[in-house]
Order: sequence, then C-alpha cells, then structure tokens
Amino acid sequence: MKGMVFTEFLELVEDRFGLEDADAIIEASGSEHGGSYTAVGNYDYKEMVHMVVALSERSGIAIEDLLHVFGEHLFTVFHRKYGNFFEGVESAIEFLGSIEDTIHVEVRKLYPDAELPSFAYPERSDTRLIMDYQSTRPLAHFAYGLINGCVKHFGAPLKVEMQDLSDGAGTHARFTLEQAAA
Repeated sequence: MKGMVFTEFLELVEDRFGLEDADAIIEASGSEHGGSYTAVGNYDYKEMVHMVVALSERSGIAIEDLLHVFGEHLFTVFHRKYGNFFEGVESAIEFLGSIEDTIHVEVRKLYPDAELPSFAYPERSDTRLIMDYQSTRPLAHFAYGLINGCVKHFGAPLKVEMQDLSDGAGTHARFTLEQAAA
C-alpha cells in the first residue's frame, strides 16, 4: 500500500484525536516502521489494519466507521493532489464509472507496483451505477468512504448502498448509487 495512505491516516488521527492517540496507536499496532512512512514508499496494508484496530479499541469507534471516515477524508486529498483526474467530469457517477478504465490505468503508469482493487460495472446509466468492488485486502468500508466522499464532492443527490458479498471479510462488495428522488 502506498505510503501516502499511511501518512494521511496518521494526519487524520492527529487532527481528530490528537498526537497522543496517534502515538498510542502506532505503539499498540506494533508497526514495523514505527510510524515513519514516506508518501512514496510501499508498506504492507496489514500495518494500516493494525493501526485502525488499535484506534478502534482506543476510541470505541467501530473499525468499519473509522475506515469509512478515512475514505471520505482521503477522497478530498485525492481531489486536491490529483485535480487533473476531475477535469471535465460532470458527476459522481461519471467519475466513479471511470475508475477502472481511466483512474487505475493512470495510477498504474505512475506506480507500476501499486496493488489496486478492481471494479466491475454491471449497470451504468446517468442516474444509476452499480459497482462491484473486489480486492485481496479487507477494505470495502474504506472504498465505501471514498465513494461517499466523491458523492459529497459533486454534491449529487445520490443514495449510496453497500452490500457485502464476502461474508464479512470486506474483500468483495457491491455499491449501488442511485439518483435520489427530488
């Protein structure tokens, strides 16, 4: 997993919970890197999972909720750092429907070693999008947060639902985005 994800997570923890909690989760997680991550480095995603679990235990907030909030936060970071991906895009459905064929293609050019989830689109229209997420990592709730961050960014009146297709493992999920009734 790219180091930028780790550095942004720790910044979010510091901002929302404080430096003491950030240090405590690094220590509790047994991080191999001791919390020292570079944005361009590659790290085992399990270190992130251990930190999220430690934060959940310390804060009493469910792991799924923490991943969701982090996903929403990271979407704003992606928009700020990679604004070119948003040029000419009119809606959340348009943007999210381009992840596999456009965004991930470009990410792989920049980071050939990146391990990205895959998305399939069984249904796509101007008012409805079904996205099937699949990953070797248990981060479907993180993807859910990214998707909701996108919807908020575009200000679209979309209803987003997540259906876990992996018996709670978080590795396969279906996201349905639908235009909300006016």
